[in-house]
Amino acid sequence: MPRRGMETGPGIGPRLEPDHGRRTSRAGRFAGALLAAGVVLAGCTAPEPVTPAVTGDCTELSLPTGTQIIPPAGIAPAEPPAPSTCGALASLRPAPPVPTGARPPGRLVADILERGRLIVGVGQDTNLFSFRDPTTDTITDFDVDVAREVARDLLGDPDKIEFRPLTPAGRFDALEKNEVDIVAQTTTITCERAERVAFSTVYLEAHQRLLVPEGSAISGPAGLAGARVCAAADTTSLDTIRRIQPQATIVAVPDLADCLVVLQQRQADAASSDDTILEGLAAQDPTLEIVGPPLEPEPYGIGINKTNTDLVRRVNGTLERMRTDGTWTTLYRRWLTALGPPPDPPAPTYRD
Repeated sequence: MPRRGMETGPGIGPRLEPDHGRRTSRAGRFAGALLAAGVVLAGCTAPEPVTPAVTGDCTELSLPTGTQIIPPAGIAPAEPPAPSTCGALASLRPAPPVPTGARPPGRLVADILERGRLIVGVGQDTNLFSFRDPTTDTITDFDVDVAREVARDLLGDPDKIEFRPLTPAGRFDALEKNEVDIVAQTTTITCERAERVAFSTVYLEAHQRLLVPEGSAISGPAGLAGARVCAAADTTSLDTIRRIQPQATIVAVPDLADCLVVLQQRQADAASSDDTILEGLAAQDPTLEIVGPPLEPEPYGIGINKTNTDLVRRVNGTLERMRTDGTWTTLYRRWLTALGPPPDPPAPTYRD
């Protein structure tokens, strides 16, 4: 199971240089947790009722702290506007490089330079994207390395960075309160979210799907009627499940990794999130598999406070460099080979 806790120092320790051995052992990160879960569940044969709060068998296991059970809506909510229709996918054009010794435009960017480190909101339990390695107590993976590239361009050193783990529900508040400079946390760009925070150009494209135990009768949205579906609170995945299958009961957990525990404890029949995230969960438990068609496109952007337009331009400059100099593809090959061969990086869209 992922460790919890907040970063308190200026960084997270030395950068790890991944190798084939580390990639091979990634699926074993949770071996101990899976073994423990197997011991607990070995004698449980009766299926669990829809509301997981009974006693006398394995259903007495506690749900993760902060979990909410959302009963079936019965009627599907209205579909939100696609981000392409409201202009949310168009960001600000990259700023030209600042000459050596010159003061950069924008007070907030200047504050980062004076501070000497970039403060980044990340997850710490999203395997493949931002995951705390229990052997080194450092946070690694794709989103972490993308943030390091921003620090490299902004401060001249990828290690001048401080990571602050955030829950999905807390990341936008942290941006609005300027508690972090950017959020790199598999964050889908939506019209509603673009009203609260600014986004970079799209740096990765995913699609929402379903994760189920092998042999499950669930193979798509129709099979979710009457089932329990785990999703992280305050995410587009939760909203999509309520819309495509209003007869499902939703087990809303604080962190995406909690869905792995909930599935293993038979407190949910399926989990739903981006295929990129589900692939990371499936890598931790070989008894789970991704099924069904894509349910919703998930364009990822780096979140930034809406007032910090200069930082938006600097981040977009880093993403543009990564697309053209091969860094994006290198990072994809380093961390995301479980998703298949590297695609072309998403083409940027600018509104100015």
